[in-house]
Amino acid sequence: MTPRHTSTPDVDPAVRAELARLRDSIDNIDAALVHMLAERFKCTQQVGHLKAAHQLPPADPAREAAQIARLRRLAESAKLDPAFAEKLLNFIIAEVIRHHERIAEDATGPLPADGE
Repeated sequence: MTPRHTSTPDVDPAVRAELARLRDSIDNIDAALVHMLAERFKCTQQVGHLKAAHQLPPADPAREAAQIARLRRLAESAKLDPAFAEKLLNFIIAEVIRHHERIAEDATGPLPADGE
């Protein structure tokens, strides 16, 4: 594997400056994404505690399907690949469900296996 070089002395200084500007923007967007995800997970943790307190299941397939459809529409209008947006949301949903299962388990003890 060839190491990535961050120093490119033979590249036009204007190109390097534009590259640095774009990378700074990317870094700022990445930081915003992390903070937005943290906020989202704070909300979903509250949902998990509410579900556990009322013995509701950790997963809500109808809600998940509606969210995926909504996110695909948003992605299309934003000129983002809807399949990518769906994969991202599915990843997030899986993590949320895992958190909800853990919260429910902490509140009531281990959940029964499917079909029991």
